[in-house]
Amino acid sequence: MISRRGFIKGGGLALFGIGLGGIPGFVVDAVANTVNSPLYKKRKILVCIFQRGAMDGLMAVTPFTDDFLKAARPSLFMTAAKGASNEKPLIDLDGKFGLHPAMAAFEPMFREKRLSIVHGIGSPNNTRSHFDAQDFMESGTPFKKGTTSGWLNRAVGLLGHEATTPFQGVSLTSSLPRSFYGENPAVAIKNLADFNIQLRGNAAGAKMASKSFEDLYDQTSSDLLKHTGKESFEAIKMLQKTDVKNYKPENNVVYPTSALGNSLKQIAQLIKMDVGMEIAFAESGGWDTHFNQGKDSGVFARNVNDLSTSMMAFWNDLAKYQDEVTVMTMTEFGRTVAQNGTGGTDHGRGSCNFILGNSVNGGLVHGLVNPLAKENLEDGRDLAVTTDFRSVFSEVADVHLGIANDKVLFPDFDGKKIGVMKS
Repeated sequence: MISRRGFIKGGGLALFGIGLGGIPGFVVDAVANTVNSPLYKKRKILVCIFQRGAMDGLMAVTPFTDDFLKAARPSLFMTAAKGASNEKPLIDLDGKFGLHPAMAAFEPMFREKRLSIVHGIGSPNNTRSHFDAQDFMESGTPFKKGTTSGWLNRAVGLLGHEATTPFQGVSLTSSLPRSFYGENPAVAIKNLADFNIQLRGNAAGAKMASKSFEDLYDQTSSDLLKHTGKESFEAIKMLQKTDVKNYKPENNVVYPTSALGNSLKQIAQLIKMDVGMEIAFAESGGWDTHFNQGKDSGVFARNVNDLSTSMMAFWNDLAKYQDEVTVMTMTEFGRTVAQNGTGGTDHGRGSCNFILGNSVNGGLVHGLVNPLAKENLEDGRDLAVTTDFRSVFSEVADVHLGIANDKVLFPDFDGKKIGVMKS
């Protein structure tokens, strides 16, 4: 007996591989006023953003009362004191930590307790290789290189129901990220507007090919195959009814024109289409700030501004869907406590991440950041990893998605949750 999951893995997704049920232009004016789920029961959605290159968590969320950090970063240290210089001050969150001024878009969510920050987060594996650290974080097995699946793919398999749509796990990237490798259904779509039937130059051929595949499902002797195939075609047809290029976000929201802004805009469209998406993935690059990092302006400020304004545009666009969505960021490691000789920071260990949603235990900087004296630093140079990333990722998945099997989600991990989500 073939399972529905087995069909979607072995057959349904092949539609995308050969370009015959590709997703043409689309999305959502039709659902502007009501949450409508024509094919799929409304479910919770987790959106993960990978900040590739290793974000400097000590500059994004600065322990500004730490004199050791001030001494280690003579030209990079920022203060929360207003009027202390011509530079914009940090946004004082709690008397100890200050949010980078270019992330001002996050402040209202933090005050409203809908944004949570975890500091000192990272991998227990002390590699400072971008490739290895990203691989370990996306596989969820920081001491096993040979893991064939990613933790988000395993999460798809633990959602507690069979997929009835090819859009259950979607990555807005040019290729499937390591997080989505595995046996459960997931698809990578770089740009919804360009994800058309691949036979663009031969419209008649494309129409015939699509029709013949539908005929195959009609003629199958397996009710399961017939039913699942029809669901996939219905989802595709639903997507074809609208035009992504003319999409109008809620509340006159304007997304940044960056890669991340564009990805989150398209994820919002998929959410509003109710195509059955439950886990989404996007990327943000440019975090490897070895030189000329800048303070209130410069490359780092531009990056954190893009991250925060893109996330908040996405959040405000979701409007009545906000209760269903949680957004979580991740980065492979942090940067050195001390600045280098070129006005930047080198590969470090601990960083911080951001979790946005109505179910987060927000308005707090979770985790432990000890005084940054040399004796407290990892290898005498880095912010120590005091929170294993799996503690946070598993808690978010457990509470928001209802996943309860941490042994499958993160094998070989038995750490405690830290309270970033409301119980």
